[in-house]
Amino acid sequence: MTPEKVLEVIEIYRELFVERNIGKIDYPHDELLDGEAHGLEHCHGMLDKMVEFVREGRMEKTFRWLGFVQGALWAFRVFPLTDLKNHNRPPERKED
Repeated sequence: MTPEKVLEVIEIYRELFVERNIGKIDYPHDELLDGEAHGLEHCHGMLDKMVEFVREGRMEKTFRWLGFVQGALWAFRVFPLTDLKNHNRPPERKED
C-alpha cells in the first residue's frame, strides 16, 4: 500500500466513526477491554496518530496499527473480511 492509499483507508474509517457518532478515546493499555463501544472509540482515536505516522514515514508502525483497527472492525462485526481487504486494494484488484 502506498502512503496515499493508507490515508484513503483511514478516511473511510474516520467517516464511519463520525457517521455512527463514535467518539475518540485512548483506552488504558494495561486493562482488558470492557466492551465494544470503548474498543471502537479506541480505534477512532488511533486514526489521527496513524496520519502522523504516515507523514513521518513510519509505515511499518502504520501498517501494524491499521491491522489492529481492521481486526477490531471485523471482530465487532462492522465489516466482513472481503470489504476490509478491498479497502487496502487498488480499484482494479477489488474482489466481489
